[in-house]
Amino acid sequence: MVRVGVIFHGIGLPARALEPGEAPYWISVARFEAILDRIAALPDRDRVRISFDDGNASDLDIAAPRLLERGLTADVFALTGRVDQPGSLTSGGLRELVAMGMRVGSHGIAHRNLRRVTAGELTDELRLSRAALEGILSRAVTEFSIPFGSYNARVLAAIRTAGYQVAWSSDRGVMSESAFVRPRTSIRDDTDDAAVDRILRGALGVGERLQRGLGMLERRMSRR
Repeated sequence: MVRVGVIFHGIGLPARALEPGEAPYWISVARFEAILDRIAALPDRDRVRISFDDGNASDLDIAAPRLLERGLTADVFALTGRVDQPGSLTSGGLRELVAMGMRVGSHGIAHRNLRRVTAGELTDELRLSRAALEGILSRAVTEFSIPFGSYNARVLAAIRTAGYQVAWSSDRGVMSESAFVRPRTSIRDDTDDAAVDRILRGALGVGERLQRGLGMLERRMSRR
């Protein structure tokens, strides 16, 4: 069975200042509902892993009810530096999501490119964010979503050492549920229906597959 992962970020109108380049990753409520309908209509919809990065308040306020209406669940990867801040999930909101059947993982603390931080900063982003979430949820946090999808061998080794069992990337295409690094594809405001259908099929052209494979290999071997 072909398994794919899709990433959403923000739904509706942002309630916080956006980072440079972040705006295209926010989609309207109507567009979100339409994409969920496409996923829910799949005869094998369980092969699609839905996730949300950053820990925006819209994950709970907008996304969660619409997921439940369609019998769907999702992973929510929160930035612990934003928890309880305006426009982001609160500690109580994270617990609500778990009670709804959603899964919560870490996205780090401050949304930093982990390839560009020091060894100490990398350790803190991984370990302190995990400890904060486990303190909020009173349960183990075992999955990590890599900010910006930016990783290398050093980052992957640190994620493993920090105790995570899965590292989610943004490498697109299909995934293996036994792999440590699992690719996903971001949904943006310019992702049309045809592109959504290709994403849900895990379809990549020959050139795209080659580029993806070479890119993943380079990142896994590089330490810079």
